[in-house]
Amino acid sequence: MADILEPVMRRKVIVTGGTGYIGSHTAVELIAGGYETVIVDNLYNSDISVLEGIRSITGVTPAFYEYDLCDKEKLEEVFRAEGRIDAIIHFAAYKAVGESVRKPLEYYRNNLTSLMNLLEMMERHNTPALVFSSSCTVYGQPDTLPVTEASPVKEAASPYGYTKQAGEIIIRDTMAARPSQKAVSLRYFNPIGAHPTAFIGELPRGVPENLVPFITQTAIGLREELKVFGTDYDTPDGSCIRDYLHVVDLAKAHVMALERMLDGHNKDNYEVFNLGMGKGVSVLEAIAAFEEATGVKLKYSVTGRRAGDIEKIWADPSLANRELGWKTEITIEEAMETAWRWENRLKNKD
Repeated sequence: MADILEPVMRRKVIVTGGTGYIGSHTAVELIAGGYETVIVDNLYNSDISVLEGIRSITGVTPAFYEYDLCDKEKLEEVFRAEGRIDAIIHFAAYKAVGESVRKPLEYYRNNLTSLMNLLEMMERHNTPALVFSSSCTVYGQPDTLPVTEASPVKEAASPYGYTKQAGEIIIRDTMAARPSQKAVSLRYFNPIGAHPTAFIGELPRGVPENLVPFITQTAIGLREELKVFGTDYDTPDGSCIRDYLHVVDLAKAHVMALERMLDGHNKDNYEVFNLGMGKGVSVLEAIAAFEEATGVKLKYSVTGRRAGDIEKIWADPSLANRELGWKTEITIEEAMETAWRWENRLKNKD
């Protein structure tokens, strides 16, 4: 008599901010990994058309709730409707450093209230695992480079940075009080690029705050010129230095962090990992990488420093390499090429 195979229950994951830049790429990787994916997003800084992009890549349209995480009653509706949730990956947050300096209260209210509401739902509905989208901004301007997870968390350079610091503390203390639950904070550096299919990518509203979409919008003619904020920093060419990693590499790390917890491989019920290439690239070098990858000459000018910007920072990703089995695979030139392909697709859609 043939064995009767029990149906395998797929793990179900809520992705908050799942129509956003990193969230949508992570949703694609989750679906590819066999996870049932549920997106909750209020579309504040994203577009519903992203769901079609996810479907074009994966053949699957995730369940979607257009809810604000600060509305606890709406969040309760999601958990009740979906039943058992195995994990949450939390991206939803206001994320622009410059804007946070101008609108600090909005950043504190949105980024921290949404997180605390999620943590409350995790306990109420017995959700065992959380991956938190943190940031290298928690390190402020580090004294030594590269930055390891043991580097001190210093005074942040912006309210956005403080919301990530506070978020990590809230999660750490909550996990200390809940030994049956697990969480990982992923401190990532500067994600760039787009999915190689060009079906999803970075979709900033209004004037981009991040470098690469401003580069591509300038190159395609949407912006008159790119402004380089400061060339008088203590760096080889005077411009700020960052650690740029491709968004697909970053998305894969979220799935690996999730599996580490769900498969019981975590060494503590709260862990932190840096995610970066491990190499510093200046703004002027990033411009040169774009020009080399695309053959397009970029018009740019130098202006004064921007409030909230850190001078130089890059990661030591060796802990994530070792513990998660994760490493970056895509070069900055390849990332720039995917970003340019995405920008061209956006133009052709208009």
